[in-house]
Amino acid sequence: MICRLAKAERRIQSAKAATLAGIDSTNHSEITLMYEQLETAESSDNLRRVAVDPVTRVEGHGKVTLLLDADNHVRQARLHIVEFRGFERFIQGRPYWELPVLVQRLCGICPVSHHLAAAKAIDQLVGVDPENLPPAADKLRRLLHFGQVLQSHSLHFFNLASPDLLFGFDSDVAKRNIIGILQEYPDIGLQGVKMRKYGQEVIRMVSGKRIHGTCAIAGGMNKSLSREERDYLLEDIGQILKWAEQAVALIKKVHCSNLPYYDQFATIRSHYLGLVKSSGALELYHGGIRARDRQGGIILDHQDYCRYNEIIHEQVKSWTYMKFPYLLSLGSEQGWYRVGPLARVNICDRIDTPKAEAARQDFKAHGDEPMIHSTLATHWARLIEVLHCAESIQGLLHDPDVLSQDLLLQGEKRCEGIGVIEAPRGTLFHHYQIDENDIVTKANLIVSTTSNNQAMNESVRQVAATYLDGRELTEPLLNHLEVAIRAYDPCLSCATHALGKMPLQLELVDASGRVIDRLVRESDGMLQRSLADA
Repeated sequence: MICRLAKAERRIQSAKAATLAGIDSTNHSEITLMYEQLETAESSDNLRRVAVDPVTRVEGHGKVTLLLDADNHVRQARLHIVEFRGFERFIQGRPYWELPVLVQRLCGICPVSHHLAAAKAIDQLVGVDPENLPPAADKLRRLLHFGQVLQSHSLHFFNLASPDLLFGFDSDVAKRNIIGILQEYPDIGLQGVKMRKYGQEVIRMVSGKRIHGTCAIAGGMNKSLSREERDYLLEDIGQILKWAEQAVALIKKVHCSNLPYYDQFATIRSHYLGLVKSSGALELYHGGIRARDRQGGIILDHQDYCRYNEIIHEQVKSWTYMKFPYLLSLGSEQGWYRVGPLARVNICDRIDTPKAEAARQDFKAHGDEPMIHSTLATHWARLIEVLHCAESIQGLLHDPDVLSQDLLLQGEKRCEGIGVIEAPRGTLFHHYQIDENDIVTKANLIVSTTSNNQAMNESVRQVAATYLDGRELTEPLLNHLEVAIRAYDPCLSCATHALGKMPLQLELVDASGRVIDRLVRESDGMLQRSLADA
């Protein structure tokens, strides 16, 4: 009710805020162009550099840099990913059956997502397509995945995002953390801890371990649930459902109590991409690719994800290790898109679990447009998915198939496999090719956070242009940049699997600490070596 009554006032306030920020709120293309101009300053001469390094309360290592003129006007704003990890290379030369175990080491937060995406890919290598997987194996994988999404979303909202949302972006940095939440909001803090613990217990019961368990294998699963394990999980699922409903009510209250600010902060108008069921319903494990444009129109629908490389290409830029995916049909300038909870709730026609569907309808009623573009509304969408996962876990625990021993199928060997899944942070692609000896010869991963790279940069530039431009910078103001990034829940370690064109320096140091060899690769790809004096 609060949201609906505020719509008219919000439109007026949004127009005023856009005018103050120098933005034409009726021209979406001009908004995009304005922020893109902040990617690279015309000249860095006489500009002052300010860095937020590291970006905190995210997984992995990143930083934001601003270039300011003498009047503190922002001339350049960038999100940099400063760590390099070469998993696509590490994988090559390994036997394919190792992949579901190996790729989990990409991340300690969402290892299950990589485990399942790799498993779906190697299913194809042994001749098993997703629709042919034994029902028990399919349902156990889904149960595992729902536990993963539930624990990851709970961790992000309660531990990483809630300090900003409950205390305020400008609050004292000393309490803007999970310890502060537990001190001032103990019920909310403990609820988050217990919800994540339950998701981890689902993972443990299915895979044997909370982190880096092994259960999905080529063509199925290596174990089912015992009755004792099933009954153990059933004990607490009712409470988890109640807490999930309360969490959705909490984020709705927080969001709607801060209008129009929350609808404007870091908000960009983008395309959206994700998987949906054949019916158009929300799908986290297996479906076809759907993309909608900024106005909600269909760009592509129910596309076979095995043809992803005909749909999505990646652009490399010299100042970051993370690539920039885009829809090939729209080109790199206009084809960038968002993935993740906001995208999934935006592109689907419905959610197949009743409580989450009611929450989705309430969420969509909040907007004035067909698509909800508010970046901070991602938190709301994220908790709707938590509710959906809790309902889905409850349903699967009552399904006798999760106790079945019919877990494995094999067909005719193939040399290429592609697995795609909706990870907590968005659509995740794993693509492998093998030789006649079952050794991986090629690997390509498009990780969820990579797909959000352009969107995160656009949100950073929107915040810089709207809230920081021309002002004396303080820690609370700089935290606004981090708040924008945190809304995407980026996993920066996952996203830096491939080498871009960022300058790289490699040094060889002896036991005394003396540099004896140095190799430098410049942004243009040129290599320079400087040897220490003999």
